[in-house]
Amino acid sequence: MRRAAWIALLVFGACSQKSGPARAVPSETESQEQARLHMVSDQIEARGVRDARVLAAMRKVPRHRFVPNAQRAQAYADRPLPIGHGQTISQPYIVALMSELAGVKPGDTVLEVGTGSGYQAAVLAEMGVKVFSIEIIEPLAKRAKATLDKLGYGKRVTVR
Repeated sequence: MRRAAWIALLVFGACSQKSGPARAVPSETESQEQARLHMVSDQIEARGVRDARVLAAMRKVPRHRFVPNAQRAQAYADRPLPIGHGQTISQPYIVALMSELAGVKPGDTVLEVGTGSGYQAAVLAEMGVKVFSIEIIEPLAKRAKATLDKLGYGKRVTVR
C-alpha cells in the first residue's frame, strides 16, 4: 500500500511581480493555447522552473477557464487576477513554483488550504496528485468545484 504524502499548500493572493512580455496576453489572432504555451516559456521556464511534470501541467490546464469572463483576455498575463469576493487567482509563476517546491509525485495526496478558483488544484491533479482542497468562501468553492468537474478533474480533486 502506497503511503500518502500530505502536503499543506497555503494559497493566498500572491504578490504581483513585474508584468511579463506583452505576448503572454492573447491578442485577437492568438489562441488561448498559444498564450498558455507562451506563459510557460516566457514566465515560468524563463524564471527557472524545471520540473517536467509541472511544465506539462501548466501547458495543459486552461487558466482562462478559472477566471471570470471579464478577466479572460488577461488569463495568461504574468500577474494575479481578481476572482471575486476580494480574492485573486495566483500569478502563473507562483502556481508553478509552489507545485515544483512541493515535490509531489503521482499518487501523492495534498491538502490545499484556500481553493480560490481551483486552478492550483487542477495543476496538481494534472500532475497525478489527489487533492483535498478547503475554501471558506462558499461561492468560490461552488464555482471551483463546478469548473474542476467540467474539466474532468472532479475525480482527483475534492473541494469542501
